[in-house]
Amino acid sequence: MSPVLATPNTPLPVAGAQSAVLPSRANDAVRPASRRIDTPAPLALWHLASLDAPTVAVVWALAFAWAARVPLPAWTPILLALVAWSVYIADRLLDVRSALRATQPHPLRLRHHFHWRHRRLFIPLAAISAAAASCIIVVFMPVAARERDSVLVVAGLAYFSSVHAGRAFPRFPSRLFAPLLTKETLVAVIFTAACALPAVSCSAAGNPVHTASPPWSLAPAIAYFTLLAWLNCHSIERWEAGENPANGNASSRSGTFAYATVLALAGMLLSAALAFNHRIALLVASGAASALLLALLDRLRGRLTPLALRAAADLVLLTPLPFLLR
Repeated sequence: MSPVLATPNTPLPVAGAQSAVLPSRANDAVRPASRRIDTPAPLALWHLASLDAPTVAVVWALAFAWAARVPLPAWTPILLALVAWSVYIADRLLDVRSALRATQPHPLRLRHHFHWRHRRLFIPLAAISAAAASCIIVVFMPVAARERDSVLVVAGLAYFSSVHAGRAFPRFPSRLFAPLLTKETLVAVIFTAACALPAVSCSAAGNPVHTASPPWSLAPAIAYFTLLAWLNCHSIERWEAGENPANGNASSRSGTFAYATVLALAGMLLSAALAFNHRIALLVASGAASALLLALLDRLRGRLTPLALRAAADLVLLTPLPFLLR
């Protein structure tokens, strides 16, 4: 490990029950860390500094554009990366603040340690990223696109309000919709929509490339990658719940393997059905590969440190990357 990734046993400059809120690395795993495979320092920093979410967002956005055969303006992936990074930094820091203020604090993870310890660096960086994103929107983004993207902004604000302001998600009379209003589902929908919207907008606006696919052709891939994003969030949530000794044997019943296997098989079938549009079929197939890798991680999670498992869970979402490097 490099010096910047020093172990989180260093006390945090926060009064109160910080030891209960921010456990040491030894308490973050059920088995001794010496028997587990740890992540390389660059990959650990990629995850701990919240660079994983912007990377996945940019790769997915470019992959959707590649599948739709439309070029994205150069500012689009930059804007997406800046917004994703500032949002995830804010989310990590607000998680720590909420945990420290709670009457019954719950353990946080190494990424929360890292952000809180370096908050004097992350807070200005998040502010600069948000300001730069605002400038890009004002200078480069068309007015019509701003109005269209405002829906995502409202959804994102509603999510933050529900999670960090102590407000519950709205309740529906029927229990049928209850599973849809989970944190994992909302994150998956908002994240995938933000990644797909640039390609859909460019395709709908018309493109000089006569081979560009119509906007509706991306619908199967968008739906599939939304499920993949949900699987990623659900897997991480279940794995981290299983790492808590208070949950007993929860780590052996994550349910990820079954979900991932079903989603991978569905992706293979969907890819075969979309063979008439080989780019979208290949994109869905890459998503199926990600689901298979998540299933493999679930089987190997006892051999990996929590940090390695968490970083790998986002790393396997980059399977569309080879299409962008051709």
